[in-house]
Amino acid sequence: MKSVSVHDLKNMLDQHEDFQLIDVREPYENEICTLNGELIPLAEVPNHVDEIRKDKKVIVHCRSGKRSGNAIEFLEHSYGFTNLYNLEGGILAWAAEIDPTMESY
Repeated sequence: MKSVSVHDLKNMLDQHEDFQLIDVREPYENEICTLNGELIPLAEVPNHVDEIRKDKKVIVHCRSGKRSGNAIEFLEHSYGFTNLYNLEGGILAWAAEIDPTMESY
């Protein structure tokens, strides 16, 4: 599985790169803290496959990287995606390494 670090993501955001950011956490988690990605909870991913881009880099994140990894494995295996990247350490790594003011849980 391909992945990017939180530092990679920060650079991509700073450089205004064209990519899709998907958050597979639950709505209540997104309310606590967010990276402003598109919210598609893990259980809803099969119903929203058509919203996930195949023509550009897609970074998938969750709290720690486990659920996003599961989502990527499902999408790669079931739908042939080849452009998905897991955010290493998830939003917890972002809060620890990039934005220590971000509320974490």
